[in-house]
Amino acid sequence: MKDSADLLAVYLNDHLAGAAGGVELLRRAAQAARGQAASRQLHDLADEVAEDRASLMEIMRELDIRPRRSRLVLGRLGERAGRLKTNGHLLSRSPLSDLLELEAMRLGVEGKACCWRTLRELAGTDPRLDPRLLDRLLRRAEAQIARLERLRAQTAVATFRVAEPKTG
Repeated sequence: MKDSADLLAVYLNDHLAGAAGGVELLRRAAQAARGQAASRQLHDLADEVAEDRASLMEIMRELDIRPRRSRLVLGRLGERAGRLKTNGHLLSRSPLSDLLELEAMRLGVEGKACCWRTLRELAGTDPRLDPRLLDRLLRRAEAQIARLERLRAQTAVATFRVAEPKTG
C-alpha cells in the first residue's frame, strides 16, 4: 500500500497533467474563436492556467515531488482524445464543439480549485505550503470558473437559440 506522500505525488502529478491538457485546450479554443469576443478571454485564461501550472510545479518542488513525464504525456494525449467527440462533424468543428470544450474547461478548473483547497488544508500542518499563495490561487480559480461559466452560458444560448417563426 502506498503511503500518503506517494498518494500526494500521484494526485499532484495527475493535476499537473490536467493543467498541461487544459492549456492546450484553451489555446486551441482561442484559436478556433479567432475574430470573436471570446478569443481574447480564452487566450487570457490559457495564460493564467499556464501560470497556475508553473505554480503547481513550484509547489511540487517545495514538497520534493518530481513531475512524472509519463503523466504529462497522458494529459496531452487525453486532451487530444477529447477532440474525437461525436458532435455530428467528423472532420470539422461543429457548433457543439465550442460548448462541449467550454464545459470541459470549466470542469478542469473546478478540479484545479479542489486541488488548491486540498493543499490549503494541508498547509495547516505542512510548513512547506504557503497558505497565502494557495488562497490566491484558489481565488483565481474561482474567478476563472465564473468567466468560463459566462462564456459557456452565452455559447449555449447561441448554439441552441431557436429562430423566431416568421409571421405574415
